[in-house]
Amino acid sequence: MLKRILSFSFACLFIVSVATVSSATAQQQQDLEIGYVDPQAILNKMPEMKAVQQRLQNFIDRKREELATKQQDFQQQVSEYQQKESVISDAAKQKEEERLGQMNAELQQMQGQIQQEVQQKQQELVGPLLDQIDTAISTVAQDMGLTYVINRTTSQGDVIVLYASEEAQNRYDITNQVMTELGI
Repeated sequence: MLKRILSFSFACLFIVSVATVSSATAQQQQDLEIGYVDPQAILNKMPEMKAVQQRLQNFIDRKREELATKQQDFQQQVSEYQQKESVISDAAKQKEEERLGQMNAELQQMQGQIQQEVQQKQQELVGPLLDQIDTAISTVAQDMGLTYVINRTTSQGDVIVLYASEEAQNRYDITNQVMTELGI
């Protein structure tokens, strides 16, 4: 009989413990609010973005001109070498080919450097706008009581939020609220 009472007591204690833990977990899940946003759409609608794009395009055009000038110079040097190749000594040919090879390597290096410079310039110009978006996202998220805000897409444009009901979109897609916060 004592064993039954102890077993019954432990069973009751276990049930009460599970109910308490389940209740606490349910409360935590109810407090978790996740929103999502499309920063790229916001960035594209920012009025400052047109000026940023124009400045970036001007920068790219200047770099392309520099590269084109260097490529034309290289092509000119190769043409000159090809014209005199048959009349110069083997030692002079080897020296000239090494020089042209070095010029070609410098040209390739310049192409890589220009790509890096363009990326840096883009980050320099777009960075402040992204900071503004980030601040607005934080403000909207705090105002709405959101625990997390995720990006709708990856940096490559792959979709993260695959489905959201219309009700969830109305409640948790904060893209429009962020644009309002930014005055867009």
